[in-house]
Amino acid sequence: MAAEVGNGGQQPSIPDYSLMILEAIDALNEETGSNESTIAKHIESTRSDLPPVHTTLLSHHLDKMKQSGQIVMLENNYMRPDPNAPPKRGRGRPPKPKVPLPPGTVISPPRPRGRPPKDQSAPPKPKATPGSGRPRGRPPKMVKTRGGHG
Repeated sequence: MAAEVGNGGQQPSIPDYSLMILEAIDALNEETGSNESTIAKHIESTRSDLPPVHTTLLSHHLDKMKQSGQIVMLENNYMRPDPNAPPKRGRGRPPKPKVPLPPGTVISPPRPRGRPPKDQSAPPKPKATPGSGRPRGRPPKMVKTRGGHG
């Protein structure tokens, strides 16, 4: 028989940080936004049931909300996103729009990487005959003769 897990240890329940952050941003200056320390001070002044790791939890939730797009950061201040703002573009050049192919078009498989293999059915190249023209490789060094000065 398993023991029921209750609230016997009386751990304080962690409040919903995303709601508290949004309330703090709304209560503080809406136009310029609020930085992390002013949000923390506002939450501490309005709530008394905060856990001892409040600043760590606040930083974590601010980052999470910023990544999800619930809040935006502009000039080191957090604020609600502007509903009329255009969507944020990613880095780099946007991909070209793909033109749809007409129905019935067969797509050839992509070429493999690297140098293509030799054609086995092609005739072999003629080899250079020895003694025709210049010899292969680097010419031998010319030996200087000692002479005449002196």
